[in-house]
Amino acid sequence: MTTKQAMIERLIQARESGKSLCFVSGNFNIIHPGHLRFLLFASEQADILVVGLYDRHDSLHAFFDNEERLMALKALSCVDEVMVVNGDRLDVIKQIQPNVIVKGKEFSKAENPEKAIVDSYGGRLIFSSGDKLLSSRELLLQQLNEDSRLSQLLQGYHERYNISRDTVEHYLANFNQLKIAVLGDIIVDEYQECMAIGMSQEDPTIAVSPLESFRYLGGAGIVAGHGARLGADVTFFSICGEDQHGEFAKQKLQEYGINAIVKTDPSRPTTHKLRYRAKDKTLLRVNQYRRHDIDAPLINAFVNDFERRAAEFDIVLFADFNFGLLCPALVDRISSICHAQNIPIVADSQTSSQTGDLGKFNNLLLTSPTELEARQTIQDDSNGLIEVSKGVAEKLNAKNVLVTLGGEGVLIRHLNPDTNVLETDNLPAFADAAIDTAGAGDAMFVTTALMLASGANIWQAAFVGSIASCIQVGVRGNVPISKQSIYQKLGELLP
Repeated sequence: MTTKQAMIERLIQARESGKSLCFVSGNFNIIHPGHLRFLLFASEQADILVVGLYDRHDSLHAFFDNEERLMALKALSCVDEVMVVNGDRLDVIKQIQPNVIVKGKEFSKAENPEKAIVDSYGGRLIFSSGDKLLSSRELLLQQLNEDSRLSQLLQGYHERYNISRDTVEHYLANFNQLKIAVLGDIIVDEYQECMAIGMSQEDPTIAVSPLESFRYLGGAGIVAGHGARLGADVTFFSICGEDQHGEFAKQKLQEYGINAIVKTDPSRPTTHKLRYRAKDKTLLRVNQYRRHDIDAPLINAFVNDFERRAAEFDIVLFADFNFGLLCPALVDRISSICHAQNIPIVADSQTSSQTGDLGKFNNLLLTSPTELEARQTIQDDSNGLIEVSKGVAEKLNAKNVLVTLGGEGVLIRHLNPDTNVLETDNLPAFADAAIDTAGAGDAMFVTTALMLASGANIWQAAFVGSIASCIQVGVRGNVPISKQSIYQKLGELLP
């Protein structure tokens, strides 16, 4: 009896003894957060989760050896049994008669030959990509201790994409040759540090005593700040109000060595976000802003200023915080200038307390939405991460998509120009704990864009972008990231 047949016999005996079985199947080339959510959901449907792994010799989309993929799946605590299947997948289902078969949500409208089989013995076929609110970080931490987790997860990634310290430092050195444009909304972030006193006796309110207050340049301003501190020659286009926060922003831009084209808009205040914090936790945030689109004279002025300088830019970054500057009319005209001159465009549109709109951007070298922003872009709240990221890439005609997942890391999609196939990989979060998560996505966005503009591939670029994000969450407030801090982290990850 073969090992596979022996496993089938064991599963039949388990079912006959009263244990319930759940069966899933797939290629599982890279175990990314979307897979983990799917497998966690499937494991909750029965006592025993059985994974049918498609044989590399029979599947066009199985890119890694069977043994390598088997080991990755067996390392997951939610997976009980793994077997390689090929043309016999349906025969295996007939033999073990799982109580439940789970397939991704994207298969719900496809032809599913499993349905007739499960119907014949009273089983169920469920379509789900798992719970998008469920974090897979805890599952990963169950498999490996904290000290070895990063090194083991990164080893294969580095080997696949020729990531070495020399390679990365070569591209980082190229930052000094880059001229970039950043367009987006200025935000002034203020942190009011407080001492927690306790609960008010009059009503259920937390009482605090103010300590110190700190102000930082945020929004697209810090995107420009990161770019300049990392060595690029940055021209920044933005607006501000006629107020003290606007003056503070201009002062910071000058301090960071940025060529700032900041126009005053008397119809709005400078966007200001005030956070009340105690013991590194935000208690309350008060936002002062207006969101209406800038008017036609301002649009024309920005277009004229940009067009005069466009030929010198190596890459253009739209850092949209949705406070009125990057309205569709301005985005369309700036994008047309870039496309006519073959200037690469990257774009990010933030959804936080406000609602983002990535859909106004197109023909992108890179976009880096959060999962929420990606789902909002294509109005998809149910499919898995792979289908959602594919939808974003198609809608925006984006060559590279990074779906940032907070503590779960980042999902990377790259449109291979030779095969026209979206390739997939992922990176874990490099930071074990965060002091302040504000600005982590901005740091990843600009650093990844600079790496791409320097000639790196997306896999190398996303790795360095993840380093920048890790550095950012380790400090309070938005502070421009230096090359030295990246070199230091590189030394830890690529000794």
